Amino acid sequence: MPKLRVHNITISLDGYAVGHDQRLEYPLGEGFSEDMHAWMFAAMRDLAEGKTGIDVDHVARSEENIGATIMGRNMFGPQRGPWPDETWRGWWGENPPYHNDVFVHTHHLRPALVMEGGTTFHFTDEPVEKVLERAFEAAAGKDVRIGGGAATVQQYLRAGLIDELHFAIFPNLLGRGERLFDNLGDGVDGYRVAELVSSPAVTHAVLVRR
Repeated sequence: MPKLRVHNITISLDGYAVGHDQRLEYPLGEGFSEDMHAWMFAAMRDLAEGKTGIDVDHVARSEENIGATIMGRNMFGPQRGPWPDETWRGWWGENPPYHNDVFVHTHHLRPALVMEGGTTFHFTDEPVEKVLERAFEAAAGKDVRIGGGAATVQQYLRAGLIDELHFAIFPNLLGRGERLFDNLGDGVDGYRVAELVSSPAVTHAVLVRR
């Protein structure tokens, strides 16, 4: 049965998945340094070179059997509120790395955006259950991945819809921003820690539904 998965979400030791005041100059917010994602980019390079290791293994798993993607608007771009125009086409250039249908949660709709390489961004204000239904249909039997950000992951956790959640804890303190596990209420009750392992760079944790 297809699953809804989350992979490679890096958080600080005090739980922040993004810094404060996200904007064009700071896509992940102030305080969230590039060092926090260095483990993932290094693992991607190692994977391409055929190397193995704890970080590489987790990055490799994130690409397996993915047929569609879900993300929040804050991950798609820096704008807030109504779109000033439709010139913003994402952070990734004309050939984004997804190569599948991507469903973007937003209160401000715009037409679907067809990109090179098989990626199409669909902008939706539908409930998470309906978006997930559409994503599973687009995935055609494969799994669906939530790319981020924290608020979007929280919505699906609260609804008990995520089957597997992998995050990496980077050893620094941000102090403010947006925590991954805030605002969940009873949403965490349905999950257990299935894996906890450390590399020299980060500690990996995997949650699965009970």
